[in-house]
Amino acid sequence: MTNPVFNGKALTLKQKVGQLVMAGFNGLEASDDARKLITEDHVGGIIYFRRNLAEPAQVAKLSAELQQIAAESDNVPLLISIDQEGGMVTRLENGVTVVPGNMALGAAGDAELAYEAAHIIGSELRALGINMNFAPSLDINNNPGNPVIGVRSYGGTAELVARLGTEAVRGFQDAGVAATVKHFPGHGDTGEDSHHALPTVPHARERLDRLELAPFREAIARGVDAVMTAHVLFPAVEPEKLPATLSSNVIEGLLRGELGYDGVVVTDCLEMNAISKFYGVGEGAVQAVEAGADLILVSHRYERQKAALDALLAAVESGRISEERIDRSVGRLLALKQRRAVDAGAAVTLSSGDTLVTDEKTELVERISEKSITLLRSEGEFTLDKTKPVLVVWPEVRVGSEVDEVLPRKETLGYWLKSAGYDVNEQTIGVQPTEEEVAHIQELSGQISQVVVVSYNAIFSPDQAALIEALAAKPDVQLIVASARNPFDINALPTVKTFFAAYENTPSAMRALALVLTGQIAVQGTLPAPLTVTV
Repeated sequence: MTNPVFNGKALTLKQKVGQLVMAGFNGLEASDDARKLITEDHVGGIIYFRRNLAEPAQVAKLSAELQQIAAESDNVPLLISIDQEGGMVTRLENGVTVVPGNMALGAAGDAELAYEAAHIIGSELRALGINMNFAPSLDINNNPGNPVIGVRSYGGTAELVARLGTEAVRGFQDAGVAATVKHFPGHGDTGEDSHHALPTVPHARERLDRLELAPFREAIARGVDAVMTAHVLFPAVEPEKLPATLSSNVIEGLLRGELGYDGVVVTDCLEMNAISKFYGVGEGAVQAVEAGADLILVSHRYERQKAALDALLAAVESGRISEERIDRSVGRLLALKQRRAVDAGAAVTLSSGDTLVTDEKTELVERISEKSITLLRSEGEFTLDKTKPVLVVWPEVRVGSEVDEVLPRKETLGYWLKSAGYDVNEQTIGVQPTEEEVAHIQELSGQISQVVVVSYNAIFSPDQAALIEALAAKPDVQLIVASARNPFDINALPTVKTFFAAYENTPSAMRALALVLTGQIAVQGTLPAPLTVTV
């Protein structure tokens, strides 16, 4: 293979190694660390988190600033990425369209809506100079106890995940943004979170072929730009205790060899404990490249980013990794950058306060949310009586996957019920409610007989589940529960008689739930994932 060339000049070894690393940083402007990573270490990409994002004009300016730093250093233009999955994993909310997440789309069951939702996200990202999205998740959620995937999955069958996921890939890429399917070979059937541990998918190869691998196989056939690996053990493919990210059997053998994929392979973040705790970021970066990965993601700490860069350079200089091996990855990365025109910058000129939201986009989002609300259990009437007050118990809003953040939110369920003319007393509790919060809700439920509890991961919160079950036991309380993240909360609430799944606590989901509870629209969603583990 010939030495990769940019602007007519062959890249140096340090430039080529830098292309293999994608890094994050703190701040709304390019930090000193980010500048050094681009100008001195020649990193190939930058990843944004909420810490980098305020509103559209600022994001577009930041993207332009980062690309300008690369250009002034005569470096290759940057991949600028984000996890803008929709729903509960939405890094930027202000001034952009907050699109429903995957399981809400799965409940709606419409592949065309999956395409349109992804195209909205992609077109808005491109307008902000973001050219790569770490979405969609093609994990199949057939394990209600999965603590990290949950509603990030379209559902529990290979057919549904493949049908909606490939349309999302098409939507992102039609908008000019590289789609990244994740988490290969599949993170859906794990009982642990790879941010904190090293999970295992113990199933036989026949089962992996039939279920986990099927959506990825379809996405590859449709020309997906990138595949992200999982920090998960797959003993049916890799007999050694190596996570997929570090396994040549998984990347070179299965993904490239058997599935025929020759695009960009990106790792999940190496700072997650599944890698950093067991291998270290520097050694993890080297093993990932040895296994066949092209782009190494190190999202947070500068010293760990430097450790990855230095370890990779040392591995090539010592002969542990051949320069030809590095050239193959750089070739794939340069081809992707050319295909997605990453040097084009932001697609529109924005001023502070500008929004990318339009009435047409809002109408689509509302239509998806209305189609997604699902009734999982019902004994009797669930339409709220407008002549009586309503107690709404609302959990604090949490978003994100790698970093779970608490956010203020105005457009809660109570907000929408009040907008419909209901007398609402809305109380906020923690996801893990305190004794004082529990006592206060118990007291109020003795005064207000109509109670709606919006649960949030109650299946993982015994105190939250105990509060809801106590309310269900009160003979004078008409209780309705609606999960605003995990529909599997129903498994922790056996005595609740009326249970809805809303899949997320976004304004559009809560608006749609309010429309159902006030009798303005019918229930339309179908639960896309099983309530018990399937094989």
